[in-house]
Amino acid sequence: MTDPNAHAIAPDADALGAGWTRPPSAAAHAAAGRDERRRHPRRLLATLTAQPARDPLGILAAQNATRVPELVPLRAERMSASPFTFYRGTAALMAADLAADPHSGILVPSCGDAHVSNFGFYASPQRTLVFDLNDFDEAAWAPWEWDLKRLIASVIIAGQASSRDEGTTRDAARAAVRAYAGAIARAATLSPTARYFTHLDADTGIDTLDTASRRALRTAVRDARRRTGERATRKLTALGDDGRLRFVSQPPTMTPLGPDLARRVHEFILRYVETTQADVRQLISAYTVSDVIRRVVGVGSVGTRCALVLLQDGDGNALIMQSKEAGRSVLEQYGGIEQPRLLRDHIAWHGEGGRVVAMQRVLQALSDPFLGYLRADGVDLYVRQFHDMKGGIEAETLDDVPFANYAQACAITLARAHSQSANAAAVAGYIGGGRVIADAILDWSEAYAELSGRDYEAFLGAQAPAG
Repeated sequence: MTDPNAHAIAPDADALGAGWTRPPSAAAHAAAGRDERRRHPRRLLATLTAQPARDPLGILAAQNATRVPELVPLRAERMSASPFTFYRGTAALMAADLAADPHSGILVPSCGDAHVSNFGFYASPQRTLVFDLNDFDEAAWAPWEWDLKRLIASVIIAGQASSRDEGTTRDAARAAVRAYAGAIARAATLSPTARYFTHLDADTGIDTLDTASRRALRTAVRDARRRTGERATRKLTALGDDGRLRFVSQPPTMTPLGPDLARRVHEFILRYVETTQADVRQLISAYTVSDVIRRVVGVGSVGTRCALVLLQDGDGNALIMQSKEAGRSVLEQYGGIEQPRLLRDHIAWHGEGGRVVAMQRVLQALSDPFLGYLRADGVDLYVRQFHDMKGGIEAETLDDVPFANYAQACAITLARAHSQSANAAAVAGYIGGGRVIADAILDWSEAYAELSGRDYEAFLGAQAPAG
């Protein structure tokens, strides 16, 4: 059950002959999941080990050591803003803590950083607006509950950050766990193909929600639809007398790249294009590189090498692409989860950027067709469109009922991502009715929220000037 290679498709000369073996049924997977309860009891998922030797500030410092040095203070500033922004930047720390805890033994493709701010809206290739996971820097294989614990702990911390009633926050968190359990159970009854094509359309079901939730969702959808590439071009660029668009420097979040890198951007674009599909290669050929600039993104990602590339055609139409550095997944590096051979081989050939792209395509229902990757001077990068109707919901700003509904939407979306694994029915079998799991995940998440709060205070103390 723990080996994701067990059901991998591989060439078999006798696949259609007498040696053919029928794959395990959903019922067999579910039974295997129930068997896992004896080896890994569900109640043990409430256990937070929190070893005395843990070094949260040391882990954050180790990450900073590989980042652009002049941006490290900005990362600290953003993480210092609140307990929730601190939590957003500590995926590595949480993976290290999870590594010390008991787990279910059932691995699935995982986001690795599934907190409530890493879900949101974006445009599908058909130009409809969908709701899904939107961050895959840490994506790899891991026990299914690791993503769920990161999500539910973020619900607790976001609820506390917005001074919500403790009971209201607990109810929202518990309902989210039950929503995940129900969604993974439903997914397990579908064929793999049906699970693959399932997605959450942003407009579907709005009218079934309460008034406050409809208002919050429609506002977020409206804002997302405004965040187009054309709008980003108007905000971030200026047209020169020569007809060439150029980025406008906005230190410290947008600053020029060094001249050596800027001169080589054409070379890097060609490497990226080789990893895209033929239709995208054809489209990109209509443009030429107009400008490039370094861009600071996110909270936990601050300091990683990220750039915007401005492409322009002969009529002044623009396309902005974003490249971002890809390091090892924290699920492997700090969580200690051995990855499937197929993924290890993929990383060996295509780098960590290739991992991010591959896992995004697995976990997302509808992905950016421009996704690609490259390696530049030993740095692995992945590439995607910039601001293609991308938007999100700030959970801390929601009223109580929309807050609970949003948490459940995130949990259902996470279950859809996990259901892409052949182990989906095993997860459903392991979970059962959902009550025991809800109690365990909630207990763990509340304990982790308290631990993360102490880490936050220590982090603030380390940032304070001496004397």
